[in-house]
Amino acid sequence: MNYGQTSSEWDELFIEEGSSNYDLEERLLEFSVRTIRLCRNIENSPAGNHVSKQLLRSSTSPLANHGEAQGAESAKDFIHKLGISVKELRETLRWLKLVKRVPLVIKPELLDELMDETDQLIRIFVASIKTAKLKSTDK
Repeated sequence: MNYGQTSSEWDELFIEEGSSNYDLEERLLEFSVRTIRLCRNIENSPAGNHVSKQLLRSSTSPLANHGEAQGAESAKDFIHKLGISVKELRETLRWLKLVKRVPLVIKPELLDELMDETDQLIRIFVASIKTAKLKSTDK
């Protein structure tokens, strides 16, 4: 389904070298898919169920907040929504570290790539916040 997504005035503030904003949207979508699949494979125990639910919430939130940021009403609103994404991604990274450390999955070494992607997404959002703050003070 194509909902005719158009770019917003905030799109240029998303920083990802050599990529467009919609590549970031695709990257966040794929990140969410990967974490959902991971949560399906976390052991079925009280601890596993708790961590899985927390991880599911924090890891899928940045995709939605990215969409919210695109529709931001002001620079302040845009920066705020990006900040929420950073917090959720940092929380996700901590849950992933816990899943690996316990471990709550059969092959915890497979989490390294997902943890790296989480770190990269954090860096992208932090850079975007810095750029947005600079541009909002230029006006």
